Amino acid sequence: MAEIEIGIGKSGRRAYGFDDIAIVPSRRTRDPEDVDISWEIDAFRFELPFLASAMDGVVSPATAIEIGRLGGLGVLNLEGLWTRYEDPDPIFAEIASLPAEKATARMQEVYQEPIKESLVTERIRQIKAEGIVVAASVTPQRTQPLLKSILAGELDILVIQGTVVSAEHVSRSEEPLNLKKFIRELEIPVIVGGCASYQAALHLMRTGAVGVLVGVGPGNACTTRAVLGLGVPQATAIADAAAARMRHLDETGVYVHVIADGGMSKGGDVSKAIAVGADAVMMGSPLASAYEAPGRGFHWGMATFHPTLPRGTRVRTETRGSLKEILVGPAHENDGRMNLFGALRTSMATCGYETIKEFQKAEVMVAPALQTEGKALQQAQHVGMGH
Repeated sequence: MAEIEIGIGKSGRRAYGFDDIAIVPSRRTRDPEDVDISWEIDAFRFELPFLASAMDGVVSPATAIEIGRLGGLGVLNLEGLWTRYEDPDPIFAEIASLPAEKATARMQEVYQEPIKESLVTERIRQIKAEGIVVAASVTPQRTQPLLKSILAGELDILVIQGTVVSAEHVSRSEEPLNLKKFIRELEIPVIVGGCASYQAALHLMRTGAVGVLVGVGPGNACTTRAVLGLGVPQATAIADAAAARMRHLDETGVYVHVIADGGMSKGGDVSKAIAVGADAVMMGSPLASAYEAPGRGFHWGMATFHPTLPRGTRVRTETRGSLKEILVGPAHENDGRMNLFGALRTSMATCGYETIKEFQKAEVMVAPALQTEGKALQQAQHVGMGH
């Protein structure tokens, strides 16, 4: 891709987000009921190509169980409130009641409560007891210290996650986690991320991970792009990671799944993420709008409460419906925020694709006018796409 001159001595590629692109309908259409949107990773099969973000306002043991029953995979944050407090409900209530100007400082205090290893094991077992595939998230720094408790709970899928996770972390002060050695010695599959470039994705794939999370800073509650200046618009980041996936497959014969992490709030965003190369999507804020979400109408990221440099904010999310209605419908709104995977199924059917792998080959084009063309009345009246 041609680079654009930013100034003398510095040039860069043009990158695109979901709002910049459109999926082009093909010559064929299908019935939506004939479309298969299921997803397989390692030994596990899911009816929905979907993971719920490991954010406290989204995934509790109860919502992880419900998401699993609906065909998705909820990822529990093992460094969050559920492993710091026996009963975190009063903490959630307090966080929801805080004025905006005091939320971050108070959350930094709340999250100083130590993680209890017994709760790590207990929360995993609580979900597993319901016959649900259990996934949970830790940062690289806490992976080894919490491993014994994680294995005691018989976790199914481990997610090693941070703002940016690299396969080559260099430290002068401590021995960093050797991802490649750790993953190859672990008996359970590992998903790692985030990343946002071809080279970073390729190196993470070479660690032996079964999936790579793609996204740096696109989430509704994330402020990384403002605080650190880091990030790549999601459509480009996913397409680059998908190219790395194909190179890795050619080199090793091993297919590593690309999981789009963040930046999606509507069914059209989910469809575009798949069309540019994702195998599945990870979302947080759309699920924070569910009646069952523990955040009580609020949502915050994993770095919101960082003790010295918060890179997230608590945001209010409008409560829209149940988890079931948000994920698989029926929708009672027309703005694309409900029945997200019914929308994916219909998008695939409209373009004539039967499976996720086929839909990854869909034609896309740069089309920023897609959001505004012919929508003047909706925008003026703040309805539909103008909402």
